[in-house]
Amino acid sequence: MDKLIITGGTQLSGELRISGAKNAALPIMAATLLCEQPVSIGNIPHLHDITTTMQLLGQMGIQLTIDEKMNIEVVSSTITKYEAPYDLVKTMRASILVLGPLLARFGEAHVSLPGGCAIGTRPVDIHLDSLIKMGADIRVEAGYIHAKTRRLQGCRLVLDKVTVTGTENLLMAATLAEGTTIIENAAKEPEVSDLAHFLNEMGAKISGIDTDILTIEGVEKLAAKDIHYDILPDRIETGTYLVAAAITRGKVKLKDTRPDILDAVLDKLKEAGADITTGKDWIQLDMHGKQPKAVNIRTAPYPAFPTDMQAQFTAMNSVAEGVGIITETVFENRFMHVQEMQRMGADIQLESNTAICKGSEGLTGAPVMATDLRASASLVLAGLVATGDTLVDRIYHIDRGYDHIEEKLAQLGATIRRIPK
Repeated sequence: MDKLIITGGTQLSGELRISGAKNAALPIMAATLLCEQPVSIGNIPHLHDITTTMQLLGQMGIQLTIDEKMNIEVVSSTITKYEAPYDLVKTMRASILVLGPLLARFGEAHVSLPGGCAIGTRPVDIHLDSLIKMGADIRVEAGYIHAKTRRLQGCRLVLDKVTVTGTENLLMAATLAEGTTIIENAAKEPEVSDLAHFLNEMGAKISGIDTDILTIEGVEKLAAKDIHYDILPDRIETGTYLVAAAITRGKVKLKDTRPDILDAVLDKLKEAGADITTGKDWIQLDMHGKQPKAVNIRTAPYPAFPTDMQAQFTAMNSVAEGVGIITETVFENRFMHVQEMQRMGADIQLESNTAICKGSEGLTGAPVMATDLRASASLVLAGLVATGDTLVDRIYHIDRGYDHIEEKLAQLGATIRRIPK
């Protein structure tokens, strides 16, 4: 099992290009199941989850071609199976996103239940209940969702809670449903909007994009020709490298990103003392060598502060000036990185869903273990400012969501290397 070793103490400086967003790429790759014509997707990040999704589509009989620029062409006319097996779904919960497209286009889907994950349970009840309202016959047996329909029917869906994957699954399913579907209390994350724009490019009729009410007029088929669509930049990767600069009191410029979808994160970095300037597709952060100030954070669905940036700001607060209070409202078990940071000397107290971080001048390097994707990133950030060496184990988590993180941090001056298994 690969590990990362980081020697702390370097002030990060330089420029980086941000990769495409994993959380947009995965649903968009699933959405290619809906289209009868070949589809090309660009700005795909080089990640383990992308490889897993390609395996999933490939085992269904779909043809995939990838070029040296990470453009993927998908031909779904060759599909022979309508199943997402357990051995793939267990490694990547986003596999559930094939359920809606398979059911909508082929009238049949057999998808393994994803279960929970390290950061808490994320049930698919909303997905299933809504598809049943659209006319699907659904049975759950032996850990699999078995779904059938002659054709899904448009209807009004009021989601019990804001769910990103739920919104995406139902959005895809509704594109080929008969009649009009209205999804209320829909997730407004930029990745959901990116999916909606992609579907419209293929011939879907979706309105209300960027709002919590999506209206979808069902069409007979999606068969637009010569489709090429570039994935939007990864806002969480962007935020992670901005925090890396802030925590090391450095200066970085991130290119090929979008400041307009990072308002909540940029506001908190400014509150921490960062000097931030932006352009249409770039962000520059300069700490002018100063220690960051502790900030209070409460996670919530977009456009509020993202849960996927909570762990990184916990790391920053651990070496910031003052006391910062971080409240997690999205997932019930997302502070597992705290115990590992405490091994490095962080003064953090947990009270239910709140972390109280008392900043210090520094941490001490130690062996630590990643428990999930964003937790692993936060431990790397802590290692950047720790005295001595930090060894981060179980980094297969980080490879699911960060495109060559050690190479990008080294490009900014960090002393970091991968130790192969």
